[in-house]
Amino acid sequence: MPSPSLILVTGATGYIASRLIPQLLERGYRIRALARQPHRLKNKDWSSQVELAKGDVTDPSMLASAFEGVHTAYYLIHNMSSGRGYTERELHGARNFARAAEDAGVRHIIYLGGLADPEQHIAPHLRSRIETGATLRAGKVPVTEFRAGIIAGSGSISFEMIRFMTELFPIIPAPVWVRNKSQPIATQNVVDYLLAALDNWDGHGQVLEIGGPEITTYRELMLCYAKARGLKRRFFLLPYIPVWFMAFGIGLTTPVPRPIAYALVGGLSSDSIVLRDDARKIYPEVNLVDFESAVREAMTRLHPHKIERVWDSAKSFKHEGFFIDHRLIKTQAAHEEVFDAVKKLAQQFDVESSADDAILARLTMKLPGSAWLEWNAGHDSDVTSLTQTLFFTPRGPLGFFFWHLLRMFHLFIFQRLKKS
Repeated sequence: MPSPSLILVTGATGYIASRLIPQLLERGYRIRALARQPHRLKNKDWSSQVELAKGDVTDPSMLASAFEGVHTAYYLIHNMSSGRGYTERELHGARNFARAAEDAGVRHIIYLGGLADPEQHIAPHLRSRIETGATLRAGKVPVTEFRAGIIAGSGSISFEMIRFMTELFPIIPAPVWVRNKSQPIATQNVVDYLLAALDNWDGHGQVLEIGGPEITTYRELMLCYAKARGLKRRFFLLPYIPVWFMAFGIGLTTPVPRPIAYALVGGLSSDSIVLRDDARKIYPEVNLVDFESAVREAMTRLHPHKIERVWDSAKSFKHEGFFIDHRLIKTQAAHEEVFDAVKKLAQQFDVESSADDAILARLTMKLPGSAWLEWNAGHDSDVTSLTQTLFFTPRGPLGFFFWHLLRMFHLFIFQRLKKS
């Protein structure tokens, strides 16, 4: 029996790759995950089941070994977070990738780009996404290009922007183009299309626009999220808000970094809908999920055990609907002694789960949101490491304010633990 095909997944530390790789593994494929910083993948549940490779598509010398033995390669890379000049870097990386894939005899490239009408005036990042696809197709390896707009799912940068802005503002200040049309697609449906393209070769060499079953407006998307959370929201429409100002505010209040917010906000100033529905005809097995269902699925993931553990040494940040504060202690004390102190402290809370080296407890006091404390202990040589992590899902603007008080409480608990 022949061994399963080897699949190369680029952008392995990114959002879509983290959802795609587990489902590729379930289907029996061998996976090589390419990332500039592969150590960031060590916390993934699937990291031990894949081959981790270090590489950067802007450096062609790093690609030959990554492509060795590869049947199909997923191109899931963007450079929006790298600041000025990212469009040139994207095209340079795509040219290197296409050339290396051709040299290695790769059979198929699957690319996920952005949904926009290239005949219209569109934002630079969407133009770059379209030009990246054209650059990949200019090579000799057949390319299936999918173009998606807003991806609806916990962890998606566009969804998290909607989530945090809607939670924070009872009256949402917004430019008039929140009335523009959008066709959001659920995360799982994006993955469904990426998987379907592996076995169905009818999409080879094609550009396929993908979206969910409904066309709506950005305003209605935010109201849909508000309804699912039991929030009442209104809009205060302004004729003009500078893009840099919106990006600055989004960077402060959401998990989306300012450079990415700047690129995304520019993209919202035009419609993002499917004009050619070929994908539905080629891949009829994909059952599309509406935005409301995608929002409700995201709500089910508001628990520390259900989010991606993407952090390492970061202290305070926002992630998948959570405010998170992460602290680390290293001590010469014995592992058992340290964890005994944790157990005594955890008795003051409602413990949800406990194991040999981990405890998760929920804070049961009345809060404008939900909060948990988690402790994890590890032992390496003569050093015991203990992390204490606070998770908080804010509900409404009071939750955003309360987070700062909750962090002070967290630091107080942490200091008590350090002294014990």
